[in-house]
Amino acid sequence: MEKEQYTHVRHEFNPVFDSTSRILILGTLPSVKSREQNFYYGHPQNRFWKLLARICESKKVPDTIEEKKAFLLAHHIAVWDVIAECDIIGSSDSSIKNVVPADLNQILEHAPIQQIYGNGGKAYELYQKYAYPQIQRKMIKLPSTSPANAAWQMDRLAEEWRQIREILYKI
Repeated sequence: MEKEQYTHVRHEFNPVFDSTSRILILGTLPSVKSREQNFYYGHPQNRFWKLLARICESKKVPDTIEEKKAFLLAHHIAVWDVIAECDIIGSSDSSIKNVVPADLNQILEHAPIQQIYGNGGKAYELYQKYAYPQIQRKMIKLPSTSPANAAWQMDRLAEEWRQIREILYKI
């Protein structure tokens, strides 16, 4: 079997946010499936969209890119990634090297972000290394919604992620 090779990946799609976004959820870098679909959390087994729909008490899980964008904006959620480009093997966060961080000020200077959350440990680790020294804003680490994080079943994920509601629904 041939060993997988590193690929240099550049983040190709824009962050989702507007002038009412109150929380920012950061991943590491879009997976291969997400890059194929040209939008965040595109792997069919990733629980991100089901989890957000559950936390936001939405009757429908957004399906299309347009529905996903509308859902995020309606619930005051900004989404992007810590990495602008890097070398990676497939979708393996543990293989990430040669990181060029994303410029998070694109969001932070134009949206009233009250809290930043990391979708998983690697997003948190990369944020602490590359973004925190520049922007000095605390990130709260949440368990990853990735199918690779099988130890966290949906109910347990929802319990941890529910903390975002405090900011989302504060008036």
